[in-house]
Amino acid sequence: MRSLLAFLLLLCALPIAVHAAPVDINSADAATLARELKGIGPTRAAAIIAYRDAHGPFKSVDELALVSGIGQKVIDDNREVLRVGPPGKPAMPAKAAGGAKTAAPVKAAPAAKKPPAR
Repeated sequence: MRSLLAFLLLLCALPIAVHAAPVDINSADAATLARELKGIGPTRAAAIIAYRDAHGPFKSVDELALVSGIGQKVIDDNREVLRVGPPGKPAMPAKAAGGAKTAAPVKAAPAAKKPPAR
């Protein structure tokens, strides 16, 4: 009975686990890097931004190892969420990535004129 209860509690806790969103290391700001990546705090996030500014966009996730303070373990721990977007182009939001077009604003129809009072 105790193991069944433990199993049910574990099953209830599964939806609480949050899947991290992909992080594009070529467009993410320091706050996003520090918040979304394991083992990356404000100092390492700033080092990533400084390296990117000095050397241009990353061509692969593994190039993070060239940043001072970023080791292979940090890269491996975050590999599932790390992305490298097109150089010089910020990553598109998920909704717009599918090529969806935004609709033009709709103008309100002019109000009908009242007939003159008699």
